[in-house]
Amino acid sequence: MAETRHTKVLIIGSGPAGYTAGVYAARAMVEPILVQGIEPGGQLTTTTEVENWPGDTEVQGPDLMVRMEAHAKAMGCEVVGDIISSIDTSKRPFTCQSDSGTVYTADAVILATGARAKWLGLPSEEKFKGFGVSACATCDGFFYRGQEIVVIGGGNTAVEEALFLTNFASKVTLIHRRDELRAEKILQDRLFKNPKIEPLWFHQLEEVIGTENPNSVEAVKVRNVQTDEITEIPCKGVFVAIGHAPSNELVKDVLETHMGGYVITKPDSTETSIPGLFAAGDLTDYKYRQAVTSAGMGCMAALEAERFLADDE
Repeated sequence: MAETRHTKVLIIGSGPAGYTAGVYAARAMVEPILVQGIEPGGQLTTTTEVENWPGDTEVQGPDLMVRMEAHAKAMGCEVVGDIISSIDTSKRPFTCQSDSGTVYTADAVILATGARAKWLGLPSEEKFKGFGVSACATCDGFFYRGQEIVVIGGGNTAVEEALFLTNFASKVTLIHRRDELRAEKILQDRLFKNPKIEPLWFHQLEEVIGTENPNSVEAVKVRNVQTDEITEIPCKGVFVAIGHAPSNELVKDVLETHMGGYVITKPDSTETSIPGLFAAGDLTDYKYRQAVTSAGMGCMAALEAERFLADDE
């Protein structure tokens, strides 16, 4: 028979938002349970050096998440390696079904399931991910000072990444499969005026080329979608900027979303439209998508959940 466990606060997700919520909820003595989800540690586990986390000049992304997990546990948060597959928000306590069979009931739930960068799905892209292939310019752009790099995409994300990367790179080639951008006009104007950026129209990425032991990017092969001609472009970094997808599968049918699926919360709050259900981090943040802002929202969610429970009593 499946085990049923009850907690005052259930935290779903284990990135900076989830673990920070765990620290604050544990300190509030509500004995939270945190269920890590399909990717323990979140997006930071797929990057290497992190240089914009306050207090660390440089830290490895996976190491930072190990420390956050340890911190949450030290405060008294129970961390469970499981995946929540469904949540019933029709009545309180909320009921959450997990892949292991355990049923969790909770007086309040903090959703911190994050978002995932969209990828092209190429084997070579996967091979060099974290070793020259990235989906976050603000995370990794600094490592390409004076280098030539390419950006893949044509929307706001791609143009913003390309513009940001000109702070470091000697040249940025923006590769887009069409001959016009989907980005906002003001961003397009900035891009076309920037002498470091060269758009390459009607092309798509076919393969990332590099060396092994250690893995390092040397070039990309791109295909002209009109002529099928293959061109090789030398570069040291490849930034895939085709957008992010919030991990909203648990609540996309019960909570209002916007901007491509990000959960809507009340202004200056992590409260959702369902009392007792809070959302924090990249699940809600379509604008900043930084570890430090996610951690801040995790703090907010835990404090708001604590107040909700106190008022409820």
